[in-house]
Amino acid sequence: MSGRPDSDLPPDTQTVEDLREDLAEAGDKDLRDDGLLDEQARRARWAAVGTGVVLALAGTAAALLRASGTAPALVPVAYACGAAVCALAAVLGARGRTRRALWAAVAGVMIMALGDQFD
Repeated sequence: MSGRPDSDLPPDTQTVEDLREDLAEAGDKDLRDDGLLDEQARRARWAAVGTGVVLALAGTAAALLRASGTAPALVPVAYACGAAVCALAAVLGARGRTRRALWAAVAGVMIMALGDQFD
């Protein structure tokens, strides 16, 4: 026992470069390809953008429907604010900030759900 700590990082703290080196050492050309990582990032961005846009459109439609009805004024305002946060999630997703986009989409839906409770 030399007292030297293990030099490998846990899998959740490895960087992309570390993963590429590990895959290169393994000799698997299909997994080592940079295109695979790029494709996964592209899919995550598209998923974040699509989810944000769909939720923003749904929130906007709900705000317009509630504004034309007899609901209290706070309800359509909450839907509109939630839709704006979901639109922000779409923008964040387009810029590659998919983790932040996920949390923005969750926050937008929670704002809309809170507004629905006032009805």
